[in-house]
Amino acid sequence: MSEVLEPFVVEIADDVIADLHDRLARTRWPSPSPDGGWGYGTELGYLQELCEYWRTTFDWRAAELRLNAWPQVVTEIDGERVHAIHARSPEPNAFPLVMTHGWPGSVAEFLELIDPLRDPRSYGGDPADAFHVVCPSIPGYGFSGPTRQTGWHVVRVAAAVAELMARFGYDRYGAQGGDWGAITTMNLAAHDAAHVAGIHVNMMSAAPPDRENPHAGLSAAELAGLADAAAFQAHEAGYQAIQRTKPQTLGYGLNDSPAGLAGWIVEKFRTWSDCNGDIESRFTKDQLLTNIMIYWVTGTISSSTRLYYETASLGRSSTVPRRWEVPTGVALFPKEIMRFPRAWVANRCNLTHWTEMPSGGHFAAMEEPARLIDDVRAFFRTVR
Repeated sequence: MSEVLEPFVVEIADDVIADLHDRLARTRWPSPSPDGGWGYGTELGYLQELCEYWRTTFDWRAAELRLNAWPQVVTEIDGERVHAIHARSPEPNAFPLVMTHGWPGSVAEFLELIDPLRDPRSYGGDPADAFHVVCPSIPGYGFSGPTRQTGWHVVRVAAAVAELMARFGYDRYGAQGGDWGAITTMNLAAHDAAHVAGIHVNMMSAAPPDRENPHAGLSAAELAGLADAAAFQAHEAGYQAIQRTKPQTLGYGLNDSPAGLAGWIVEKFRTWSDCNGDIESRFTKDQLLTNIMIYWVTGTISSSTRLYYETASLGRSSTVPRRWEVPTGVALFPKEIMRFPRAWVANRCNLTHWTEMPSGGHFAAMEEPARLIDDVRAFFRTVR
Protein backbone atom coordinates (compact mmCIF):
# COMPACT_ATOMS: atom_id res chain seq x y z
CA MET A 1 0.00 0.00 0.00
CA SER A 2 1.27 3.47 -0.90
CA GLU A 3 0.11 7.06 -0.81
CA VAL A 4 -1.15 6.68 -4.39
CA LEU A 5 -4.94 6.56 -4.81
CA GLU A 6 -5.37 3.00 -6.08
CA PRO A 7 -8.65 1.88 -7.70
CA PHE A 8 -10.64 -0.56 -5.57
CA VAL A 9 -13.51 -2.92 -6.30
CA VAL A 10 -15.48 -4.90 -3.70
CA GLU A 11 -14.94 -8.58 -4.54
CA ILE A 12 -15.56 -11.08 -1.74
CA ALA A 13 -14.48 -14.66 -2.43
CA ASP A 14 -17.09 -17.40 -2.70
CA ASP A 15 -15.49 -19.40 0.12
CA VAL A 16 -16.06 -16.46 2.52
CA ILE A 17 -19.76 -16.55 1.69
CA ALA A 18 -19.90 -20.32 2.04
CA ASP A 19 -18.19 -20.17 5.44
CA LEU A 20 -20.69 -17.53 6.57
CA HIS A 21 -23.64 -19.70 5.56
CA ASP A 22 -22.14 -22.69 7.36
CA ARG A 23 -21.64 -20.69 10.57
CA LEU A 24 -25.19 -19.35 10.42
CA ALA A 25 -26.56 -22.87 9.98
CA ARG A 26 -24.65 -24.05 13.05
CA THR A 27 -25.50 -21.14 15.36
CA ARG A 28 -25.76 -22.19 19.01
CA TRP A 29 -28.68 -20.08 20.14
CA PRO A 30 -29.11 -18.99 23.77
CA SER A 31 -32.33 -19.38 25.68
CA PRO A 32 -34.88 -16.59 25.19
CA SER A 33 -34.91 -13.69 27.60
CA PRO A 34 -37.41 -13.89 30.48
CA ASP A 35 -39.54 -11.11 29.06
CA GLY A 36 -39.67 -12.73 25.61
CA GLY A 37 -38.96 -9.38 23.96
CA TRP A 38 -36.26 -6.73 23.57
CA GLY A 39 -35.99 -5.60 27.19
CA TYR A 40 -32.87 -7.66 27.88
CA GLY A 41 -31.34 -7.01 24.46
CA THR A 42 -31.89 -8.30 20.93
CA GLU A 43 -35.01 -10.46 20.79
CA LEU A 44 -34.28 -14.11 19.96
CA GLY A 45 -37.11 -14.68 17.49
CA TYR A 46 -36.28 -11.64 15.37
CA LEU A 47 -32.58 -12.46 15.29
CA GLN A 48 -33.30 -16.03 14.23
CA GLU A 49 -35.56 -14.75 11.47
CA LEU A 50 -32.93 -12.27 10.30
CA CYS A 51 -30.13 -14.84 10.34
CA GLU A 52 -32.20 -17.38 8.42
CA TYR A 53 -32.87 -14.72 5.80
CA TRP A 54 -29.14 -13.95 5.77
CA ARG A 55 -28.32 -17.61 5.21
CA THR A 56 -30.95 -18.45 2.58
CA THR A 57 -32.09 -15.27 0.83
CA PHE A 58 -29.82 -12.26 1.25
CA ASP A 59 -27.91 -11.52 -1.98
CA TRP A 60 -24.47 -10.14 -1.17
CA ARG A 61 -23.59 -10.01 -4.87
CA ALA A 62 -26.42 -7.52 -5.40
CA ALA A 63 -25.02 -5.43 -2.53
CA GLU A 64 -21.59 -5.58 -4.15
CA LEU A 65 -23.08 -4.24 -7.39
CA ARG A 66 -24.60 -1.28 -5.54
CA LEU A 67 -21.30 -0.50 -3.86
CA ASN A 68 -19.33 -0.96 -7.07
CA ALA A 69 -21.64 1.40 -8.94
CA TRP A 70 -19.33 4.12 -7.65
CA PRO A 71 -15.59 4.51 -8.19
CA GLN A 72 -13.62 3.59 -5.08
CA VAL A 73 -10.02 3.98 -4.01
CA VAL A 74 -7.67 2.81 -1.30
CA THR A 75 -4.57 4.63 -0.13
CA GLU A 76 -2.23 4.71 2.83
CA ILE A 77 -2.50 7.64 5.25
CA ASP A 78 -0.44 7.89 8.42
CA GLY A 79 0.53 4.24 8.14
CA GLU A 80 -2.97 2.84 7.69
CA ARG A 81 -5.10 1.83 4.74
CA VAL A 82 -8.02 4.16 3.96
CA HIS A 83 -10.85 3.29 1.59
CA ALA A 84 -13.29 5.77 0.05
CA ILE A 85 -16.09 6.01 -2.46
CA HIS A 86 -15.41 8.95 -4.78
CA ALA A 87 -18.50 9.78 -6.82
CA ARG A 88 -17.76 12.81 -8.97
CA SER A 89 -20.64 14.87 -10.30
CA PRO A 90 -21.33 15.37 -14.01
CA GLU A 91 -21.82 19.07 -13.22
CA PRO A 92 -18.66 21.12 -13.86
CA ASN A 93 -19.19 23.45 -10.87
CA ALA A 94 -20.03 20.77 -8.31
CA PHE A 95 -18.82 21.34 -4.76
CA PRO A 96 -16.73 18.68 -2.95
CA LEU A 97 -18.49 17.09 0.04
CA VAL A 98 -17.06 14.44 2.36
CA MET A 99 -19.60 12.38 4.30
CA THR A 100 -18.30 10.30 7.20
CA HIS A 101 -20.20 7.44 8.82
CA GLY A 102 -20.18 6.26 12.44
CA TRP A 103 -20.52 3.09 14.49
CA PRO A 104 -22.13 0.62 13.89
CA GLY A 105 -22.47 2.05 10.40
CA SER A 106 -20.48 2.00 7.19
CA VAL A 107 -20.38 3.65 3.78
CA ALA A 108 -23.54 1.66 3.04
CA GLU A 109 -25.43 4.27 5.10
CA PHE A 110 -25.01 6.76 2.24
CA LEU A 111 -26.06 4.61 -0.72
CA GLU A 112 -29.44 6.37 -1.03
CA LEU A 113 -27.83 9.82 -0.90
CA ILE A 114 -24.89 9.62 -3.29
CA ASP A 115 -26.63 9.92 -6.65
CA PRO A 116 -29.18 12.63 -5.73
CA LEU A 117 -26.37 14.70 -4.21
CA ARG A 118 -23.98 14.29 -7.14
CA ASP A 119 -26.60 14.63 -9.90
CA PRO A 120 -29.60 16.68 -8.71
CA ARG A 121 -30.58 17.48 -12.31
CA SER A 122 -31.58 13.84 -12.85
CA TYR A 123 -33.88 14.02 -9.81
CA GLY A 124 -35.65 17.22 -10.80
CA GLY A 125 -33.34 19.40 -8.70
CA ASP A 126 -31.11 22.38 -9.35
CA PRO A 127 -27.74 21.44 -10.92
CA ALA A 128 -26.22 24.29 -8.90
CA ASP A 129 -26.69 22.04 -5.83
CA ALA A 130 -24.42 19.28 -7.20
CA PHE A 131 -21.62 17.75 -5.11
CA HIS A 132 -18.59 15.64 -5.77
CA VAL A 133 -19.31 13.07 -3.05
CA VAL A 134 -16.56 11.39 -1.02
CA CYS A 135 -17.52 8.67 1.49
CA PRO A 136 -14.49 7.34 3.38
CA SER A 137 -14.48 4.21 5.48
CA ILE A 138 -13.13 5.26 8.88
CA PRO A 139 -9.70 3.68 9.47
CA GLY A 140 -10.39 0.36 11.18
CA TYR A 141 -13.83 0.07 9.57
CA GLY A 142 -15.05 -1.87 6.56
CA PHE A 143 -12.98 -1.76 3.42
CA SER A 144 -10.29 0.34 5.10
CA GLY A 145 -9.50 -2.90 6.95
CA PRO A 146 -8.33 -3.36 10.54
CA THR A 147 -6.00 -0.73 11.99
CA ARG A 148 -2.60 -2.05 13.09
CA GLN A 149 -1.38 0.85 15.23
CA THR A 150 -2.45 2.26 18.56
CA GLY A 151 -3.65 5.84 18.83
CA TRP A 152 -6.32 5.88 16.12
CA HIS A 153 -8.72 8.20 17.94
CA VAL A 154 -11.30 10.46 16.33
CA VAL A 155 -8.99 13.49 16.03
CA ARG A 156 -6.51 11.37 14.08
CA VAL A 157 -9.37 10.09 11.93
CA ALA A 158 -10.25 13.70 11.08
CA ALA A 159 -6.64 14.38 10.07
CA ALA A 160 -6.77 11.35 7.79
CA VAL A 161 -9.98 12.59 6.17
CA ALA A 162 -8.42 16.01 5.61
CA GLU A 163 -5.41 14.37 3.97
CA LEU A 164 -7.69 12.23 1.80
CA MET A 165 -9.50 15.33 0.51
CA ALA A 166 -6.15 16.95 -0.26
CA ARG A 167 -5.09 13.89 -2.25
CA PHE A 168 -8.27 14.14 -4.29
CA GLY A 169 -7.18 17.70 -5.10
CA TYR A 170 -9.96 19.46 -3.21
CA ASP A 171 -8.61 22.71 -1.77
CA ARG A 172 -12.02 23.80 -0.47
CA TYR A 173 -14.76 21.42 0.59
CA GLY A 174 -17.71 20.78 2.86
CA ALA A 175 -18.14 18.01 5.41
CA GLN A 176 -21.14 16.13 6.78
CA GLY A 177 -21.64 13.35 9.30
CA GLY A 178 -23.48 11.72 12.16
CA ASP A 179 -22.26 9.70 15.15
CA TRP A 180 -18.44 9.38 14.95
CA GLY A 181 -18.78 11.02 11.56
CA ALA A 182 -20.24 14.10 13.25
CA ILE A 183 -17.35 14.29 15.71
CA THR A 184 -14.90 13.77 12.84
CA THR A 185 -16.65 16.58 10.98
CA MET A 186 -16.43 18.95 13.98
CA ASN A 187 -12.72 18.25 14.22
CA LEU A 188 -12.32 18.98 10.53
CA ALA A 189 -13.95 22.38 11.15
CA ALA A 190 -11.48 23.13 13.92
CA HIS A 191 -8.29 21.65 12.48
CA ASP A 192 -8.69 22.07 8.71
CA ALA A 193 -10.52 25.40 8.72
CA ALA A 194 -8.30 26.72 5.92
CA HIS A 195 -9.97 24.24 3.56
CA VAL A 196 -13.38 23.51 5.10
CA ALA A 197 -16.03 25.91 3.83
CA GLY A 198 -18.75 24.63 6.16
CA ILE A 199 -19.95 21.60 8.05
CA HIS A 200 -23.33 19.96 8.43
CA VAL A 201 -24.07 17.40 11.16
CA ASN A 202 -27.06 15.39 12.28
CA MET A 203 -25.65 14.80 15.76
CA MET A 204 -24.10 17.56 17.82
CA SER A 205 -22.12 17.60 21.04
CA ALA A 206 -22.53 20.67 23.25
CA ALA A 207 -22.26 21.89 26.82
CA PRO A 208 -24.24 24.55 28.70
CA PRO A 209 -22.90 28.11 28.40
CA ASP A 210 -23.74 28.66 32.06
CA ARG A 211 -22.71 25.59 34.03
CA GLU A 212 -24.16 27.07 37.23
CA ASN A 213 -27.63 27.33 35.68
CA PRO A 214 -27.57 24.87 32.76
CA HIS A 215 -31.35 24.73 32.29
CA ALA A 216 -32.02 28.46 32.36
CA GLY A 217 -34.20 29.61 29.49
CA LEU A 218 -34.70 26.16 27.95
CA SER A 219 -37.99 25.14 26.40
CA ALA A 220 -39.96 22.07 27.42
CA ALA A 221 -38.84 20.31 24.23
CA GLU A 222 -35.19 21.12 24.96
CA LEU A 223 -35.50 19.85 28.53
CA ALA A 224 -37.06 16.66 27.16
CA GLY A 225 -34.09 16.24 24.83
CA LEU A 226 -31.67 16.50 27.74
CA ALA A 227 -33.75 14.01 29.73
CA ASP A 228 -33.67 11.58 26.81
CA ALA A 229 -29.89 11.93 26.55
CA ALA A 230 -29.52 11.25 30.29
CA ALA A 231 -31.75 8.19 29.99
CA PHE A 232 -29.66 6.94 27.10
CA GLN A 233 -26.48 7.22 29.14
CA ALA A 234 -28.11 5.45 32.07
CA HIS A 235 -29.78 2.59 30.21
CA GLU A 236 -28.38 2.26 26.68
CA ALA A 237 -24.66 3.00 26.92
CA GLY A 238 -23.38 -0.37 28.12
CA TYR A 239 -21.89 -1.00 24.68
CA GLN A 240 -19.77 2.14 25.11
CA ALA A 241 -18.41 0.94 28.44
CA ILE A 242 -17.13 -2.35 27.03
CA GLN A 243 -15.91 -0.86 23.74
CA ARG A 244 -13.93 1.88 25.43
CA THR A 245 -12.38 -0.45 28.02
CA LYS A 246 -12.06 -4.02 26.67
CA PRO A 247 -12.80 -4.00 22.92
CA GLN A 248 -10.50 -6.93 22.18
CA THR A 249 -12.33 -9.23 24.58
CA LEU A 250 -15.62 -8.39 22.90
CA GLY A 251 -14.12 -8.87 19.46
CA TYR A 252 -13.45 -12.59 19.79
CA GLY A 253 -17.13 -13.45 19.94
CA LEU A 254 -18.33 -10.92 17.37
CA ASN A 255 -15.63 -11.75 14.84
CA ASP A 256 -16.32 -15.50 15.16
CA SER A 257 -20.12 -15.61 15.19
CA PRO A 258 -22.22 -13.91 12.49
CA ALA A 259 -25.30 -14.30 14.68
CA GLY A 260 -23.46 -12.63 17.54
CA LEU A 261 -22.35 -9.79 15.28
CA ALA A 262 -25.88 -9.29 13.95
CA GLY A 263 -27.33 -9.33 17.47
CA TRP A 264 -24.84 -6.70 18.66
CA ILE A 265 -25.52 -4.34 15.74
CA VAL A 266 -29.24 -4.81 15.04
CA GLU A 267 -30.23 -3.84 18.56
CA LYS A 268 -28.61 -0.43 18.01
CA PHE A 269 -30.52 0.14 14.76
CA ARG A 270 -33.79 -0.64 16.52
CA THR A 271 -33.14 1.34 19.71
CA TRP A 272 -31.59 4.43 18.11
CA SER A 273 -34.03 4.87 15.23
CA ASP A 274 -37.50 6.39 14.97
CA CYS A 275 -39.16 3.00 14.46
CA ASN A 276 -41.44 2.69 17.52
CA GLY A 277 -40.04 -0.78 18.15
CA ASP A 278 -40.63 -2.05 14.60
CA ILE A 279 -37.16 -2.07 13.10
CA GLU A 280 -38.32 -2.97 9.61
CA SER A 281 -40.56 0.07 9.46
CA ARG A 282 -37.30 1.99 8.97
CA PHE A 283 -34.82 -0.51 7.52
CA THR A 284 -35.18 -3.47 5.21
CA LYS A 285 -33.44 -6.72 6.04
CA ASP A 286 -31.22 -6.13 3.01
CA GLN A 287 -30.13 -2.72 4.32
CA LEU A 288 -29.35 -4.11 7.77
CA LEU A 289 -27.47 -7.09 6.40
CA THR A 290 -25.46 -5.10 3.85
CA ASN A 291 -24.12 -3.00 6.72
CA ILE A 292 -23.49 -6.02 8.98
CA MET A 293 -21.91 -7.94 6.11
CA ILE A 294 -19.33 -5.21 5.53
CA TYR A 295 -18.05 -5.77 9.07
CA TRP A 296 -18.13 -9.56 8.60
CA VAL A 297 -16.30 -9.87 5.28
CA THR A 298 -13.61 -7.36 6.29
CA GLY A 299 -13.11 -8.68 9.83
CA THR A 300 -13.29 -5.16 11.22
CA ILE A 301 -15.76 -5.36 14.08
CA SER A 302 -12.95 -5.54 16.65
CA SER A 303 -10.91 -2.70 15.15
CA SER A 304 -14.05 -0.59 14.75
CA THR A 305 -14.79 -0.79 18.47
CA ARG A 306 -11.21 0.25 19.26
CA LEU A 307 -12.14 3.77 18.17
CA TYR A 308 -13.97 4.07 21.51
CA TYR A 309 -10.92 2.87 23.45
CA GLU A 310 -8.50 5.15 21.62
CA THR A 311 -10.75 8.21 21.81
CA ALA A 312 -11.35 7.67 25.53
CA SER A 313 -7.61 8.17 26.01
CA LEU A 314 -8.00 11.78 24.82
CA GLY A 315 -10.37 12.68 27.63
CA ARG A 316 -13.84 14.05 27.02
CA SER A 317 -12.68 17.67 26.77
CA SER A 318 -10.30 16.89 23.90
CA THR A 319 -12.67 14.79 21.78
CA VAL A 320 -14.72 17.69 20.45
CA PRO A 321 -13.12 21.12 19.88
CA ARG A 322 -14.10 23.81 22.38
CA ARG A 323 -15.14 26.10 19.54
CA TRP A 324 -14.84 26.53 15.80
CA GLU A 325 -15.74 29.41 13.47
CA VAL A 326 -16.46 27.49 10.27
CA PRO A 327 -20.16 27.97 9.35
CA THR A 328 -22.15 25.09 10.83
CA GLY A 329 -25.50 23.58 9.99
CA VAL A 330 -27.42 21.19 12.23
CA ALA A 331 -30.30 18.88 11.30
CA LEU A 332 -31.97 17.83 14.56
CA PHE A 333 -33.96 14.60 14.25
CA PRO A 334 -36.46 13.95 17.06
CA LYS A 335 -35.22 10.45 17.94
CA GLU A 336 -31.52 11.26 17.81
CA ILE A 337 -29.85 9.80 20.90
CA MET A 338 -28.20 13.13 21.81
CA ARG A 339 -30.25 16.29 21.32
CA PHE A 340 -28.82 19.47 22.81
CA PRO A 341 -30.45 22.93 23.02
CA ARG A 342 -29.82 25.35 20.22
CA ALA A 343 -28.29 27.93 22.56
CA TRP A 344 -25.77 25.35 23.79
CA VAL A 345 -24.79 24.52 20.23
CA ALA A 346 -24.52 28.18 19.23
CA ASN A 347 -22.15 28.74 22.14
CA ARG A 348 -19.76 26.13 20.71
CA CYS A 349 -19.66 27.05 17.03
CA ASN A 350 -20.61 29.51 14.32
CA LEU A 351 -24.15 28.15 13.99
CA THR A 352 -25.72 29.48 10.79
CA HIS A 353 -28.35 26.84 9.99
CA TRP A 354 -30.70 24.88 12.26
CA THR A 355 -33.49 22.54 11.17
CA GLU A 356 -35.79 20.62 13.50
CA MET A 357 -37.02 17.57 11.62
CA PRO A 358 -40.51 16.08 12.07
CA SER A 359 -39.33 12.46 12.17
CA GLY A 360 -36.21 10.33 12.08
CA GLY A 361 -33.51 9.17 14.43
CA HIS A 362 -29.80 8.44 14.71
CA PHE A 363 -29.42 6.86 11.25
CA ALA A 364 -30.73 9.87 9.35
CA ALA A 365 -29.15 8.97 6.01
CA MET A 366 -31.05 5.66 6.01
CA GLU A 367 -34.22 6.70 7.86
CA GLU A 368 -34.91 10.06 6.22
CA PRO A 369 -32.71 10.32 3.12
CA ALA A 370 -34.90 12.87 1.30
CA ARG A 371 -35.09 15.22 4.29
CA LEU A 372 -31.36 14.96 4.91
CA ILE A 373 -30.57 15.59 1.24
CA ASP A 374 -32.77 18.71 1.21
CA ASP A 375 -31.16 20.06 4.36
CA VAL A 376 -27.61 19.41 3.17
CA ARG A 377 -28.38 21.23 -0.07
CA ALA A 378 -29.99 24.15 1.76
CA PHE A 379 -27.06 24.62 4.13
CA PHE A 380 -24.29 24.35 1.57
CA ARG A 381 -25.96 26.88 -0.72
CA THR A 382 -24.87 29.42 1.89
CA VAL A 383 -21.16 28.53 1.82
CA ARG A 384 -20.36 27.32 -1.71
